[in-house]
Amino acid sequence: MQVPSRPEPRTPPPAREIWHALAPGEAVARVGSHAARGLSEREAERRLAEYGANALPEARGRSLAAVFVAQLRSPLIYLLIIAAAIAFALGETHDALVILVVVTLNAVIGAFQEGRAERSLAALRRLSTLRVRVVRDGAERLLEARELVPGDVLLLAAGDAVGADARLLDAAAFEVAEAALTGESLPVAKDPAPLAPDTLLADRRNMVYSGTHVTAGRARALVVATALDTEIGAIARMAERAQEPPTPLERRIAQLGRQLVVAALAMVALVNAIGLARGLPFAEIFMIAISQMVSMVPEGLPVAMTVALAVGVQRMARRGALVRRLAAVEVLGSTTVICSDKTGTLTRNEMTATAVFLPGGRTIEVTGAGHGPEGGFAENGCAVDPARDAALAALLEAAALCNDAQLLSPGPDEPAWRALGDPTEAALLTLAHKGGLPQAALAARLPRCAELPFDSAAKMMATQHAGTDGPVVFVKGAPEMIEELCTRVRRRDGDAPLGDAERAELRAAADAMASRALRLLAIARVDGVEIDPRTGFACLRGRATLLGLVGQMDPPRAEAAQAARACAEAGIRAVMVTGDHKATGLAVARMIGIAREGDLAVDGRELEALSDAELAAGLERISVFARVHPAQKLRIVGAYQARGDVVAMTGDGVNDAPALAQADVGVAMGITGTEVAKQAAKIVVTDDDFATIVGAVAEGRLIYRNIKKLILYLFSTSVAEILVLTLALVAGYPPPLAAVQILWINLVTDGVVTVNLVMDPPEGDEMRRAPVPRDEPVLTRALLSRLALFAPTMALSALGWFALRSAAGVPFEQVRTETFTVLAVCQWFNVLNCRSELRSALDASLLRNPWLVGGILLGNVLQAAVVFWEPLGRVFHTVPIPLELVPVIGLVASPVLWVEELRKWRLRRRMAAARA
Repeated sequence: MQVPSRPEPRTPPPAREIWHALAPGEAVARVGSHAARGLSEREAERRLAEYGANALPEARGRSLAAVFVAQLRSPLIYLLIIAAAIAFALGETHDALVILVVVTLNAVIGAFQEGRAERSLAALRRLSTLRVRVVRDGAERLLEARELVPGDVLLLAAGDAVGADARLLDAAAFEVAEAALTGESLPVAKDPAPLAPDTLLADRRNMVYSGTHVTAGRARALVVATALDTEIGAIARMAERAQEPPTPLERRIAQLGRQLVVAALAMVALVNAIGLARGLPFAEIFMIAISQMVSMVPEGLPVAMTVALAVGVQRMARRGALVRRLAAVEVLGSTTVICSDKTGTLTRNEMTATAVFLPGGRTIEVTGAGHGPEGGFAENGCAVDPARDAALAALLEAAALCNDAQLLSPGPDEPAWRALGDPTEAALLTLAHKGGLPQAALAARLPRCAELPFDSAAKMMATQHAGTDGPVVFVKGAPEMIEELCTRVRRRDGDAPLGDAERAELRAAADAMASRALRLLAIARVDGVEIDPRTGFACLRGRATLLGLVGQMDPPRAEAAQAARACAEAGIRAVMVTGDHKATGLAVARMIGIAREGDLAVDGRELEALSDAELAAGLERISVFARVHPAQKLRIVGAYQARGDVVAMTGDGVNDAPALAQADVGVAMGITGTEVAKQAAKIVVTDDDFATIVGAVAEGRLIYRNIKKLILYLFSTSVAEILVLTLALVAGYPPPLAAVQILWINLVTDGVVTVNLVMDPPEGDEMRRAPVPRDEPVLTRALLSRLALFAPTMALSALGWFALRSAAGVPFEQVRTETFTVLAVCQWFNVLNCRSELRSALDASLLRNPWLVGGILLGNVLQAAVVFWEPLGRVFHTVPIPLELVPVIGLVASPVLWVEELRKWRLRRRMAAARA
């Protein structure tokens, strides 16, 4: 169509207009361009200087120093720095330096891991530069998309990527894939006609948007917005504004840090009060108080937690997930709701023919997914061979020939079958190929002579072929439109009239297939008629023979249903958030197992009408949110978070980015995902496999469980040390442990096993446990009850030995060294206790963690060095002890193992009795 034009004004209008409501000519006038000649080069240069390059600003990466400093923002780190400062002030330089080394090591490990993740993500980015065709000065030009300006006239054809938001001027059989922006899985037919001002983004048929691509036809379009003024730009702004919440682990550690500050102050006050009551000098009392404070802070916790998360990151990388933020791995373990995109995440993003209806009441199921020819046909559970079924073969022949798509077979650079063209047509080619009727062989036998391209108003297309007995026309399109052309149907035993009974049968079959969320195409054949472009489809009316219906869908990924079941068993609610139609989304959700009996689907308009209170009340029954725009996705995530859920959001499109940033953990797809989505997410799934998310959840739960083991171990050590020092003070003994000996136990004895404890393999029941509550403290009641068993037992072993040896007249330096060794050996027994709440520490599972075995052996060597090697002895105030006491000390330290074994044995008996 011809579009009127106007001369170029010097200043173009603002980019944010309701362009879809304007007629093409009015849009051209408003932007100050020319429909035929486009902009002049001079005017384009001026506008480029005014509006800037057509590119989204890249997120500024954090400097290495900023990443390093971010690792220090933890209450536990603050306590360690304060302890180091006090140690420096009191002249305990060795203690202070050791603590600062621990703090620095923790920050270096965390910064290294996050920096490596960012570098890996950068390697995923596609380096190709998008180039577009435009009209300038009346001539076609090829230029980079970043040079586009408002007023440029784009020339678009099948296979082109759209470089900017643009208003269609004219179009022919033009279709665009908009899944990355709207979530719509099928290409959208476009038409230049104006639309109502309140038309939703997904329904604006006269607009094309940056980030989408053309699948069929050709068009000219007027650029109306570039860079941040595009729809993608608006979403990118929204993603930047989305607030990233602290992770559950960060909240729990912050809470623990506050509790430790209070406990440390209380302990200093208590020790001073006891010391003053005993009449001890203030300086001596204060040194004991500082020793207590050092005991209270688990110095090894920050490093061990960072290592635990880093180990999880490496395991995740082997599973195909790139973690951009360490704590995000743990968040997945606490996740209670997964809001998942449909297209390309739960589904394959490949249209596939899954059912065929043939006249005579025949319904044939089609197996196989993707574009490959693997699969077959079955009717009532029995295999059907198209070579022996003329009616089915006729439909497959028509589906392959009335088709503009192509299938490319695997090659050296493409390991899988690939489709070019419209996905719906590609699915028909695959269907025919499964029946042994490849397009190339059919086209050689029945070459195409003429065609009627797809008409969005008629909802049909037709192709004419040269047959041996004359021309043959194949037609495909919407069932109701094809039905109007037909007077006969093809059955297994030949053609028959299309009467009322046959029409009713056809409509019933169409309704049944549509109820399964299948997208329907009817296919017909006309013999002995030539296409007349002047009369169009009218020349076929009353002459066509209906061959049947084909039902297509974007099938769920094979692993998605298994992943959904695993989530349900793990107490995680999976919810679909899609830009697709409500009925389609609900059908896929039921197939996968996301939608339960009685669950609802809500579309964008219905969601808009709900108040926040109504939405909160309905969340438990809603399994599918359909046709939602980015702001609504943010609202959905926020609604779940408001009721206390830990929300993971998966997605790959630009429209997912704000919700990915807002969610507790965003998971983007690495292959099909847009750069905006990857930048907003905390985890990028490099293989686009939804099952990797389930692996991430299991890994997150394993990490959190191992961190809980670590916390139990470290705090039982700290409490045992505090009990030893406090009880000795109350009893009138000198401190049984020097401050540097406490640091040795906390950093060396514990350090060589804590880092290895967090490498414990799964126990096997991680995905059968409920998610960790968002508000669960680090020190739970169950953990405190075990700590109350471990710490006093170790304290009694150490202090009992100290009292007995002191009463025997053994020199104080030797008694303190022996007591120090008893407490160190207690830690080796205790680390075995902490590996499982239920399983015995004496079974063969210890061998599954060779790192821990090695750590215990290394701890023995280091303890021997600090006791028997004089240079270390001078630093840590130790003296050699008689070798014959070594096995006795081991025996004295072992009760902590036996009391826990007794508890586990009684618990296993109770559980077995309950099951019986």
